[in-house]
Amino acid sequence: MNAIEENEFVAGFREQARHLPLPKAILCISAHWLTNGTHVTAMDKPRTIHDMYGFPPELYDVQYPAPGSPELAKKVQALLPANLVELDTHWGLDHGAWSVLKHLYPNANIPVIEMSIDYHRPAKYHYELAKMLQPLRKRGVLIIGSGNLVHNLKKADFAKINEVGFGYDWAHEARARMNEAILKDDLPVLLNYDKQGAALRLAIPTPDHYFPLIYCLGLKQKTDHLTLFNDQLLAGSLSMTGVRFS
Repeated sequence: MNAIEENEFVAGFREQARHLPLPKAILCISAHWLTNGTHVTAMDKPRTIHDMYGFPPELYDVQYPAPGSPELAKKVQALLPANLVELDTHWGLDHGAWSVLKHLYPNANIPVIEMSIDYHRPAKYHYELAKMLQPLRKRGVLIIGSGNLVHNLKKADFAKINEVGFGYDWAHEARARMNEAILKDDLPVLLNYDKQGAALRLAIPTPDHYFPLIYCLGLKQKTDHLTLFNDQLLAGSLSMTGVRFS
């Protein structure tokens, strides 16, 4: 709903865009494209995918007609080991990408590609893969990992979705522990999230929405300044926390 609402999280995305240099292109790793193997979109005009159900019609009317970049897709492919990445001409931009990008760059005039998450690989694999993508940052490519640190839909209280800050005790604990680990660059905790106790197991029942953070951690450089933003819980078991390395 952030895609069509005006709220503090939307304002938070816009504020972050003010502090970023205008990118030449964007690579998005979305929690909503899970595959066997790694794929990257390589079409000239990616479609806007409305991959969600039961929301107001206005949400399905949203289009984000950003151009694609087959050239960037091939650069991603070249940076990674041979035969690791397949070029894709069918996917597009799912709501993990466009619901954020429409607030960062509303004119949709910056080329965007998506890279999928190989869902059967562990966190360390994704971290090492991301490290190989670091040269893209020097080429003016903005890389976005789109997911949630706390994401347990089965336990969400949607009656309180507009009560910003409402979270179950375990969600507050998980948010605090993950934020601390991010700020301290505590990779053993973040890569071994499933061995950190009950709070994190409840916060990350499946790793699909967590793995985008792992890509951001792999792309981090020693000289980066770290910023947390939109750092709030919603519906008891969801967090909107964003992390910017720049």
